[in-house]
Amino acid sequence: MSPVVHPFPWLSLHSAVVVVALVTYVGLALARRQRRHPSAAIGWVLFLVLVPYLALPLFLLFGTRKTTRARRRPERPAVAREALQAPSGRFRALALGLGLPPAVPYEDLTIHQDGAAALERLQTMMLAARETLEVASFLLGRDPLGDAVVALLAQRAREGVRVRVMIDGVGRYLGGRPTLQPLRDAGVEVALFVRPWSSPLRGRVNLRNHRKVVIVDGEWLWTGGRNLAGEYFVGKGPHHRHEPPWTDLTFDLRGPIARQAREQFERDWAVARRQPVPELPPLDLPEPMPGAALAQLLPSGPDQADDTVYELLVDACFSAQRRIVAVTPYFVPDPVLLMAFALAARRGVAVDLLVPRRSNHRLADLARPGSLRELLASGVRIWLAPAMLHGKLVIVDETVALAGSLNLDERSLFLNYEMMVAFYDPQAIARFAAWAEQAHAGAEALQARPVGALREVGEGLLRWLTFQL
Repeated sequence: MSPVVHPFPWLSLHSAVVVVALVTYVGLALARRQRRHPSAAIGWVLFLVLVPYLALPLFLLFGTRKTTRARRRPERPAVAREALQAPSGRFRALALGLGLPPAVPYEDLTIHQDGAAALERLQTMMLAARETLEVASFLLGRDPLGDAVVALLAQRAREGVRVRVMIDGVGRYLGGRPTLQPLRDAGVEVALFVRPWSSPLRGRVNLRNHRKVVIVDGEWLWTGGRNLAGEYFVGKGPHHRHEPPWTDLTFDLRGPIARQAREQFERDWAVARRQPVPELPPLDLPEPMPGAALAQLLPSGPDQADDTVYELLVDACFSAQRRIVAVTPYFVPDPVLLMAFALAARRGVAVDLLVPRRSNHRLADLARPGSLRELLASGVRIWLAPAMLHGKLVIVDETVALAGSLNLDERSLFLNYEMMVAFYDPQAIARFAAWAEQAHAGAEALQARPVGALREVGEGLLRWLTFQL
């Protein structure tokens, strides 16, 4: 009797590969606590089932979203109860519950009104460094601005200041692959954060360090949305068609928050150098005096067990009573944050969103119309800035202002290493609101227009492909 021949021998192999792929997905998700939004999880599962030969390698390359597990946090009930008594109490209590650094007093806040002011403060602070100077940027431009920054950092290193520079591994290529050898020759310590394809099987190819900080002697912090390239400060250099500098938001301040930022820099530095993340002793922070102006460092990203800033934003939108002002270059949020903005508007909160008419990322522009239409239908006022806008700012009522590096898109919210700073005093909030008003100059209100079903399907597919890998 002849043996039975399976009519589709390839089907058994396909089924085996599918099983292996799904087991790998579940195993890594459990091992690394890779919490995902339902749409992302469903997308990966369907991809693994339908095309496992392609999906499994891609998942191993891009599937990691968190590099740390949730850990038991020390109880701080007294601090949390005290924070709850302030107008910003709910926000501060949640930040403490998420294990973020505590709010600390600060002094001498300077909000940079334009690129020239930001550059002047950056150079002044670098020249003022006596002992240490830490610099982290997503990219460093291969242009006159980038060259000037490199020259200044090299000068400070030759003058005896310990200078460390950290650039994202992918951002270096986006900046035109600037030459870093002059820094090394001058004694500057240089690290590239997650070099592309250096450790593909660790699943971190898709993670970017988008934080932008300059820390001087652990006393001063310069941060915000500007990378160290010409378009963020003075416009594009002589090798490009002349374009004005982008509208962006950076600021600097003095106080213990600089030490907190340096502590975070030390952890990022260890990751970039492929060294164990150090267990740092607790910082000796001053107790805030009643009525003191407070600022709080809000790191977000794969090194945080929770999606910290995302969860703070969602809760702040749900608790808003009077107004929300949001400024971002790219607006492609997940459904929950989108609903939080929409529901705030529906219950009578004045919600204003400022985005550029056209950003420097065409895919982000193509993916955002569905989200904007939903907000318009809910009563949100959406404003289109005529020029490129790269600032990141969210103000909720008169209780909190958040400024820093995080965009309101899914990559920034769930994949990138980001850094925001929360301000709670009315004076600082009013000053950030004034910056938003200035950025709003010349913006036009977006009007709702009907679109076809095919376009909506295309936008949804583009959202998933662009931001949820």
